[in-house]
Amino acid sequence: MDLAALVEPAHTTVLTMEMERGVVGDLARFTGPAEAARESGMIDRVAALCTVARASGMRVVHCIAAFRPDKAGSYRNMPAILPFMDDPEHLAVGTPATEVLPELRADDDLESVRLHGIAPFIGTSLDPILRSLGTRTVIATGVSLNRGITGMTIEAVDLGYHVVIPTDAVAGYPAEYGKLVLEHTLENIATLTTVAALTSLWSS
Repeated sequence: MDLAALVEPAHTTVLTMEMERGVVGDLARFTGPAEAARESGMIDRVAALCTVARASGMRVVHCIAAFRPDKAGSYRNMPAILPFMDDPEHLAVGTPATEVLPELRADDDLESVRLHGIAPFIGTSLDPILRSLGTRTVIATGVSLNRGITGMTIEAVDLGYHVVIPTDAVAGYPAEYGKLVLEHTLENIATLTTVAALTSLWSS
């Protein structure tokens, strides 16, 4: 599809993935996503994308990973999360660690919180939120290309959404691996573009 038609504001919603203080911000307790986001400079570009999207009438939905202190509702089925499962303070629900980075937030934004897994759709409010907004295309931003963005994209496609990924508004670690994921996996199931290309279309 033509990119302009694909990202028409009337049916497009911007998603941010785990752009939380405890993941990529000042309260991060694990290094990979935070370092990837900082070194790539993508946080500023996500902020710019969200600002232009809102001005064009689109909504922004922040997909947030969180845990209850007792970890009820979460699973011990993923090696990467096991070191944190006995820590009641890890991304605890309602704490500053789960807050979206302040430069990405606006009063009209929506949030979808998940307590389990690596992708934001299954068992959360995200799909109903998007359906209520009349969304047909989602713009996927955030971290990480290693797991979260890939999972978000696959789930969105399976649910019938078009997915557009601005490649400079996502990050993976190491950076070289992130580029390989974009080239060999996501390019085949999503439309790849840049923040500048999207903001130019919306601004015009």
